[in-house]
Amino acid sequence: MTGASRGTSPANVGGFLAVDSGGSGLRVAVGDVERGPLAVRESGVPVRTGARGINAGHLMEQLVPLVRALTAEAGIRALGTAAVGAAGFSTLGDALRAELPGALRRECGIRTVALAADAVTAYAGALGSRPGAVVAAGTGLIAIGTDLTRWRRADGWGHLLGDCGGGAWIGRAGLEAALRAHDGREGGSARLLECAEELFGPMQGLPGKLYPRPDRPAVLASFAPRVAACADEGDPVAVAVLRAAARHMADSAAAVCPTEGEPQVALTGGLFKMGAPLLVPMTEELAARLPHAQRVPAEGDPLHGSVRIATELAAGALTLPRDEKMLYVVTGQGD
Repeated sequence: MTGASRGTSPANVGGFLAVDSGGSGLRVAVGDVERGPLAVRESGVPVRTGARGINAGHLMEQLVPLVRALTAEAGIRALGTAAVGAAGFSTLGDALRAELPGALRRECGIRTVALAADAVTAYAGALGSRPGAVVAAGTGLIAIGTDLTRWRRADGWGHLLGDCGGGAWIGRAGLEAALRAHDGREGGSARLLECAEELFGPMQGLPGKLYPRPDRPAVLASFAPRVAACADEGDPVAVAVLRAAARHMADSAAAVCPTEGEPQVALTGGLFKMGAPLLVPMTEELAARLPHAQRVPAEGDPLHGSVRIATELAAGALTLPRDEKMLYVVTGQGD
């Protein structure tokens, strides 16, 4: 692709690039400030991580051909601004901060770049630039909040140390209840045991199927929909698991939500597609923990958040707080 044409300054280049990089691959959009996103494509290859964290070179290898195709499809001649949301950016983003803005300038002519944690793009997609808190829940779980002066985050520590209430946590709790029933211990659920054996086979073989897997969180999370289905049927143990998950998520939301004013709270992520068995206790727990906050539906997903950050940055209207680990902005590079 070609970069900004000769004589074109960043201030008058309305084309933008928005990226959502996560565990399942990339989603990429290009558009312009006036019309919004015009073309979207996906790659199913997750960006590699290494000794320096997220691999900027591997990201660019995937991104450049996608951007070439998207700009041609959308009829955009020049891109001036990019927003890249990346899973793990807050702890594994050193290489991205050091290398990606320059690579985007060389390969795409982009001079203004925002690099963000995926929790930030989830927040921007859900609430935009309003103060509040967002709980992002899928296989894992993280809560992020801001009063528009600084970011606060809670949990997101992975399935061994946290992600309490997320999909892997619910799946693990459901499998524990199944194993309790298998052993004849108190707190078990015969219905969850039946579901676990349908999905994984005899329980004696479960540790061997689970512990060696590099994708243990995803395997655990695959049982979460069964827990929700059992709760919907009225199984008391499954109901208690989802109530505990909701309590954990509300705890994280309360830890990051502004205590003053009228903040908003939104939920985003695939876990909430489980519906009423999780959403009903979640609504009750949020009302109890955050009575001063207004519960609102999420406006969009993390790619929508990247689009919003890119367009607001291009228009000079970005008010979300900047932070090296959460929302890192490089402007006018190469001028």
